[in-house]
Amino acid sequence: MIKVISVIDPLNHTTMTTLADLRKSYERAELTEALAHADPLAQFEQWLAEAIAAQVPEPNAMTLATVGSNLRPSTRIVLIKGMDARGIVWFTHYGSQKGVELAGNPFAALQFHWVELERTVRIGGRVEKVSPAESDAYFHSRPLASRISAMASPQSQVVPDRAALEAEVARVAALHPEQQPPRPDFWGGYRLVPDDWQFWQGRRSRLHDRLHYRLQGNGDWLRERLAP
Repeated sequence: MIKVISVIDPLNHTTMTTLADLRKSYERAELTEALAHADPLAQFEQWLAEAIAAQVPEPNAMTLATVGSNLRPSTRIVLIKGMDARGIVWFTHYGSQKGVELAGNPFAALQFHWVELERTVRIGGRVEKVSPAESDAYFHSRPLASRISAMASPQSQVVPDRAALEAEVARVAALHPEQQPPRPDFWGGYRLVPDDWQFWQGRRSRLHDRLHYRLQGNGDWLRERLAP
């Protein structure tokens, strides 16, 4: 069934379109083997820097995909907070849905989508917790209100209503008038250690560029071009 939707046009009032008719021509850039880095981390650092320079909204936002014990995948948006040769880092509640799923299956995937640059990066690998010292350092760098919220929120759990959540935030805040609450044990960082990267650059007529990097047993990266 072709879905027809109404679009409010400020000049022409309401117009009708179909989801099948929504399309875009990608013409901003190209990604060739000659232009790409041999090291996928270097390529990612370049693209992330270009996304920040282009003032792409929330260039640090990434989709995290995990798989639960029921074998059903789930996704959510998290924010990259660090990267180096070891991998990609973010922070969250260890008891959240993603934390529980990672405890049972430590493999995950990340995706960055920089719409304005017509680029996508996909990263796959094994996930591990960062050290307590790393989690402490980031936790104490956050605004106080964010730290209190992290301590008060039973992330992914059912709560009665917003008022109950705000009351718990107020209770936790009152326990720490010195404004230096310690990092709770249930909150900290994860690091995805990549063994698979894909870089996608939109191109005209859907003949997109896709470069795939696979980690080899000797630690080198094999770079391949994938058909779009």
